[in-house]
Amino acid sequence: MRHIKDPTIAFLASTEDWSSGDDSWLFKLSEIRAATNDFSNTTKLGQGGFGKVYKGKLKGGRQIAVKRLEGCSNEGKKQFKNEIMLMVRLQHRNLVKLVGFCFEGGERIIIYEFVPYASLDRFISDPNKRVLLDWTKRYKIIKGIARGLLYLHVDSQLRLIHCDLKPANILLDEKMNPKIADFGTARLFPSDQSSERTINIAGTFGYMPPEYVQHGEISLKTDVYSFGVMVLEIISGQKNGFLDIFGSSAHLASYAWNNWKKGTAMNLVDHFLKGSPVGEILYCIHIALLCVQEDVARRPTTASVTLMLNTESQSLPMPSHPAFLTDSSMTNNQALAQPE
Repeated sequence: MRHIKDPTIAFLASTEDWSSGDDSWLFKLSEIRAATNDFSNTTKLGQGGFGKVYKGKLKGGRQIAVKRLEGCSNEGKKQFKNEIMLMVRLQHRNLVKLVGFCFEGGERIIIYEFVPYASLDRFISDPNKRVLLDWTKRYKIIKGIARGLLYLHVDSQLRLIHCDLKPANILLDEKMNPKIADFGTARLFPSDQSSERTINIAGTFGYMPPEYVQHGEISLKTDVYSFGVMVLEIISGQKNGFLDIFGSSAHLASYAWNNWKKGTAMNLVDHFLKGSPVGEILYCIHIALLCVQEDVARRPTTASVTLMLNTESQSLPMPSHPAFLTDSSMTNNQALAQPE
């Protein structure tokens, strides 16, 4: 791999946040064009509101994922800068790895390791892919996401809130190890505070707790809520939202909670998991319901969640009713957040 020195590194070095002091992350635009066959459609992996993602191969043969941001909005520039600032400091097996970046010729490009399998979202939404996820793999994915989140919240020393944790931002490698991706809206959280308020709401409806969407209250428990929603999705094989279940409409968290109270929580479970260990599945549903509780103070910390997942005989507290957004609250606040 060939890196370069370039005076444009001042774009980052001029800020107090840039502490790396070296430009080994910087790539020439010509290198990226060569790696992606000049951003050919044949190398495109996907696209979203931020721009497009391409698969590439560097001269040495290393495969990469190239995130090419589009548009020149101040918010887009801020997210690009934010993602780089954070990713150069983060290193964990359950986080997608930063390879480098490029901001030559007006381009804003972030280069990541290539993760060969699809996002968790694609596995959940596609029955042909979901059938490949037996319980052992799903449990492994749940535990891996929790480990990555624990690193962000505690072990990285940064106390970082992801702010947009969802299946589309969980990438799976060839061994079904999950890797948390997309740190454009992530934010550092003060070590001396349990929560703070913000007017800059960023995330995806269905994965943000009501206290964040409605009041701008953010904390480490914001990510815990998102994690709980994802666990329910992984177990049920259903996308979060208002589900049409047996002819009636129900929110995923509400449906799980109501069945939990009735002792029929197995109604939630994906039919592809028939014959899987009932005890482990119910245990994970229990943890998920603790994570999505309306009372923020009663939601467990990420450290507690990780301990629960790795100590299956542990006695768990009873969950209280979950938090979820009503149609009216979503309508009133939908301009504040990004759609999925």
